[in-house]
Amino acid sequence: MRKVRKVQSDYDGASAAGHLCRMAAAGLAGLALILAVSGFAGEARAQIKNNVAVFAALDKVTARISSLEIKMDETVQFGALKVTPRICYTRPPTEAPKTSVFVEVDEITLSGETQRIFTGWMFAQSPGLHAVEHPVFDLWLTNCKTRSGGQSGASRENSARPTSAPSNNR
Repeated sequence: MRKVRKVQSDYDGASAAGHLCRMAAAGLAGLALILAVSGFAGEARAQIKNNVAVFAALDKVTARISSLEIKMDETVQFGALKVTPRICYTRPPTEAPKTSVFVEVDEITLSGETQRIFTGWMFAQSPGLHAVEHPVFDLWLTNCKTRSGGQSGASRENSARPTSAPSNNR
C-alpha cells in the first residue's frame, strides 16, 4: 500500500487571502507604473481648444480638393454633405502633434431627406483612419485654428496639408 504524505501548506485560508490581495496590489502598482511611463496616466496633456476646424474635401467627379474652414457648431454644405464640427483640439508646440475634431456629417439624399453618415472623432495625423468616404465626396481633417484666417497656438506640424489633385494642364 502506498503512503500518501500530507504536505503542510505555508498558508492557511486567511493568510492565503492576504497573499492574493498583496499580489493583486503589486500587479496594479506595476500596471500604474507602466501606464505612467508610457504616457497614458499621470500628468494631463495640455490641449488647445480651437473655434475653427479646417477640412479638406474631395469632389471625386471633378477631382478637386477644397479647403473648408468651419466654425464650431456651424454647418457648412459641401455638395450633398452637411458638415458640423462640435469641438476641435490641438496641442501646444512643446508637445507631440495631435489635432482632433468631433464632427457630425449628414448627407442630403435624392429625396431631400437628411441622413447622418458619420459622427465621431477625426485625426489630422491619421486622415485615413476616420475620414468620411462617400461615393462622390471624401472629407478629412487637416487642422484647427483659433479664429478664421489665423493659425492656432499649436505647431505647424499639427496640420496635415492635403495634397492637391493632379493637374491635367501640361
